[in-house]
Amino acid sequence: MTVPTPPAQCLLIVDDDPSAILLLSRILEGEARIVFATSGEAALRQIRDHAPDLVLLDASMPGLDGLETCRRIKADAGSAEVPVIFVTANADLQLETRALELGAVDFIHKPVHPPVVRARVRAHLALKQKTDALRRLAVVDPLTGIANRRAFDDALDQEWRRALRHGHALSLLLVDVDFFKRYNDLHGHPGGDACLRRVAGVVTAATRRAGELAARYGGEEFAVLLPHASLAQARAFAQGLCAAMEGAALPHGDSPVGPHVTVSIGVAGLVQGCRDGGAGDRSCHACELSGPCRAGPGQLVDLADQALYQAKREGRARVACLQGTVPGASP
Repeated sequence: MTVPTPPAQCLLIVDDDPSAILLLSRILEGEARIVFATSGEAALRQIRDHAPDLVLLDASMPGLDGLETCRRIKADAGSAEVPVIFVTANADLQLETRALELGAVDFIHKPVHPPVVRARVRAHLALKQKTDALRRLAVVDPLTGIANRRAFDDALDQEWRRALRHGHALSLLLVDVDFFKRYNDLHGHPGGDACLRRVAGVVTAATRRAGELAARYGGEEFAVLLPHASLAQARAFAQGLCAAMEGAALPHGDSPVGPHVTVSIGVAGLVQGCRDGGAGDRSCHACELSGPCRAGPGQLVDLADQALYQAKREGRARVACLQGTVPGASP
């Protein structure tokens, strides 16, 4: 017997009445993978765990009611784009107006009518699928299929802020294909494109941990973002990447470095110190250095770029590392 593949999309049903959840689940069986919650608090946990594509949300619940749950969903960057349909027996226009102001996309009134529920859910799941596809196109490099510069800039900003909040390490690699112009001149632009796709595959294969991001930075340059990685760990990662690229044995007919395509890598790590030596009891936002700290992502890129040029000056096909501190911070 063939086991059916579960639907790719996920639907979260939120209602404090289990019988209402059961009814909606039966109506929507086969439309999406269904998860449920019986409270607003549980709904927020389910969103973090399952990243649903659509939420059916009861308006009237004890504790965290539907309006507040919707507000929190929309206030969180990780769930703000998830469409919310209110399911309610309340015909109050003020409630509907407030819900729409908070970001709800539709209403289903109780008692529910199965054909209407299915039609509305299908429509919003289809729209979410199209929106996600467009969003992916906006952040994917069309040549290599990995993250593009826009996606990298957004991820760097988020990881920098997260590192600043929690005090963990953050490192960045800039990876440059050695003598790529010569490769293009000898092998032609189609060959150059194939080379970049191969390099992108090697770089992507090296990023295995959660939060690590490989992106095409521009031209023949790639970037790798390593949250929680110290400079020593990032150096080891970069050295492994150099070895993996050489191991790919992609022929380069005009490289002074060797017979195969190689890469030079600049590695940067940035210390987010403070005048209290990192032991102060103030929050970052209460500190007069918060401005320079927020400028940190650009400094991290500058350091990685300097390290990359150092690797090139020293002969290419190698790794160079630099580490700095936030402006105004203690050394």
